[in-house]
Amino acid sequence: MGVTASKGQRRREAILQVLKQQGRITIQEMVERFDCSEATARRDLEQMESLYPIIRTIGGAMYDGMNAVRDLGFAEREGLSIYEKERIASKAASLIEEGDVVGLSGGTTNYLIAKQLKFRSGITVVTNAVNIAMELAGSAIQVVVTGGIMRHNSFELCGPLGEGMVSHLNIGKMFIGVDGISATGGITTYSEQEAQIAKALIKRSHVTYAVFDQTKIGKVSLFSIAGLSELQAFITDVPIGPELQEAARQHEISLYVADEQ
Repeated sequence: MGVTASKGQRRREAILQVLKQQGRITIQEMVERFDCSEATARRDLEQMESLYPIIRTIGGAMYDGMNAVRDLGFAEREGLSIYEKERIASKAASLIEEGDVVGLSGGTTNYLIAKQLKFRSGITVVTNAVNIAMELAGSAIQVVVTGGIMRHNSFELCGPLGEGMVSHLNIGKMFIGVDGISATGGITTYSEQEAQIAKALIKRSHVTYAVFDQTKIGKVSLFSIAGLSELQAFITDVPIGPELQEAARQHEISLYVADEQ
């Protein structure tokens, strides 16, 4: 067992060196260069994602060493700006009424929205996040979970399987968690897979709310989810700056600022 682990670790270190040198690597390249199976290559990238500044893409991975902010795991993100996120979640929950079909993407703020909804009834929640579905288990909320492959960093189900299922749904109010929001970049995320499933959810939604705390304002992450023209509302914890406020006005986006508690 120790030899196997050592061999695997050496392979992952070699993969990291390739990523540093050329900036990206594909699954096929890993299979050919390191004489491993596709399943092993994917497992390697999954392990490396939590340890090194790399971003997994649909066909492989990219090195993100120049970017100090990376795709943090849920446990790491859960403790960041928790007071602000709880206030945002309360504001979001106040906009949800009995009879609503609500969409919740992954992320800590949306998880906190789910915690507030679990004591209510007459609401249907569509989610691609396993932890949100589990939080609502046993409640009076009807839960619809999309299919897909789970990302261990965020517990989100991603991929064509989930996107195919979403294409058959009709969502009333969609709450999208983001890693960045700006006037020019719209809403963005560090994960290509999460961006794709978020796009599918927005496409099937009547109203889309971008949910974000002040640390996300003005940031542009690697992968685009949507332009501001595709959004109907912002929910945040502070008044947004003049540039984003003007963009919101131009696109007729409603702004909800969380109440002080």
